[in-house]
Amino acid sequence: MELRKTPSPAESSAAASAPDDSSRVRRPRGLVNEIVESLAASIREGRMQPGEKLPTEAEIMVRFDVSRTVVREALSRLQASSLVETRHGVGTFVLAPHDSGNFKITAEDFATVDDVIAVLELRISLETEAAGLAAQRRTDENLEAMETALQAFHASINIDSDAVPPDFQFHMEVARSTGNRHFADLMTYLGTMIIPRTRVNTTQNAPEGRLNYLQRVNSEHESIYNAIRNQDAEAARAAMRTHLSNSRERLRKGKNAHTMQPSASLGASLAATTAKVPLAA
Repeated sequence: MELRKTPSPAESSAAASAPDDSSRVRRPRGLVNEIVESLAASIREGRMQPGEKLPTEAEIMVRFDVSRTVVREALSRLQASSLVETRHGVGTFVLAPHDSGNFKITAEDFATVDDVIAVLELRISLETEAAGLAAQRRTDENLEAMETALQAFHASINIDSDAVPPDFQFHMEVARSTGNRHFADLMTYLGTMIIPRTRVNTTQNAPEGRLNYLQRVNSEHESIYNAIRNQDAEAARAAMRTHLSNSRERLRKGKNAHTMQPSASLGASLAATTAKVPLAA
């Protein structure tokens, strides 16, 4: 006869409090990024003005359901980016943008098609390597986040949307998958204005039409995802380079044919805040 050990009260309590493996666990690093991206976006987009006081640590803890340690790390990141300053005993305040000689890309740097192409060339060099690193370092959680962005892009195609938010989100998730926070930080600083459709109406100017154009972009994203999922770094680099190079060539062809029209969102987007990244010493 098999004897079963009766669990002690301490063991029963531990078992009851143990997290359910089926529930999704949010990692502290991901929580920090979530707070940084949310507050940085509010500052960039003008929802929080220079001199305005940020919510208190306690309020941020409640809003994002995180610990004080996570909040303080997020605020430290924002301070390092010169977006806010903390006055001890008073609070944390939004800083006014200033020309400090640091490297920066502003909305005005996307004024022409040539400007958009120039930034795409920068992205090709950075995001190609990011895709390779992502293939080597990605986690199951990273893959899930990329899948969510792909699904959102596909859904946007069917509701007559330009699909800019899920497009940017996919590239952000690739950056996060590198395990190197500087890639994600750079994407956060630049924001959705790096997506050409926010500057130039590529969906309407595409000779194949809006639907086919967006489906092709989504297919290119899927190729990047598949290479990262398969942990094939060279294929991931090639897929990302092809994707961004295709965007560049589409812009060049449209420019040469004199068919490119400004995006309807360009005027509103010019109010986007400056993206600043300190130069390395």
